[in-house]
Amino acid sequence: MIELTRLNGSGLVVNSDLILFAEAAPDTLLTMVTGEKLIVTESLTAVAERVAAFRARTIADASRLCPGGLKMAAGAELPARAAQAAAEAGLETECSGVDEESARVMRRRRRAES
Repeated sequence: MIELTRLNGSGLVVNSDLILFAEAAPDTLLTMVTGEKLIVTESLTAVAERVAAFRARTIADASRLCPGGLKMAAGAELPARAAQAAAEAGLETECSGVDEESARVMRRRRRAES
């Protein structure tokens, strides 16, 4: 979620994964996947930077929880530095830092993606 500001000055939190596209017309207009349109005071560059920062924080947090690496869509992996070092040393790279419920959710998502 990213924090933005409506034209009237009120704050707004947006799920950045639901932004279909953004355009400057001349205000920044966000079109959501639902078809809803939002006009915000932030520039296109600021919106893009906030989305990138949010995603970077999300990946960093997940990497801390799962030092063995992250399974991504279509079987791609995003290994953490620790996982790379462990693999080079021939060590096990299981995701041991995740609670059982989170591990179950991750396994379900991997099965659904394959």
